[in-house]
Amino acid sequence: MNTFSFVRSQNFTKTLDEVFSFFAEPYNLEKITPRFLKFNILTPLPIEMGNGTIIRYRLKLRGITVRWTSVISEWNPPYGFVDEQISGPYKFWRHEHIFEENKTGTKVTDKVTYQLPGLFLAPMINKLYVARDLKKIFDYRTEMMREILGL
Repeated sequence: MNTFSFVRSQNFTKTLDEVFSFFAEPYNLEKITPRFLKFNILTPLPIEMGNGTIIRYRLKLRGITVRWTSVISEWNPPYGFVDEQISGPYKFWRHEHIFEENKTGTKVTDKVTYQLPGLFLAPMINKLYVARDLKKIFDYRTEMMREILGL
């Protein structure tokens, strides 16, 4: 089975609690997602974050409208949380959000582990499309979070 991963870390001058609070608000995800994905959270407000919270989204991947449902499978404020795809475009998707206090503020690490449909074509699909798309998405997130949270 082909499992792929993506990891990105960045530091902010904000406190651990401030940074975690930003990520604990699901609607902030719309602020840090590139416009080309046409990302919308479908779950009505308010969304109470915690173990078992289910969030529904709609987005466009390469022009195709996709519905995505995820669950918060781990909730450990202010140190991290994990969201996992229940239904969506991937065979498997697990996104760990890790928050660590350091001398200058807070380090945020995103660890994404995923599997693609397509069996023997999955490595090629990942290399040509998915890995590149994830890099673009997280590059955008990095810039937006710098603007919102500061370095």
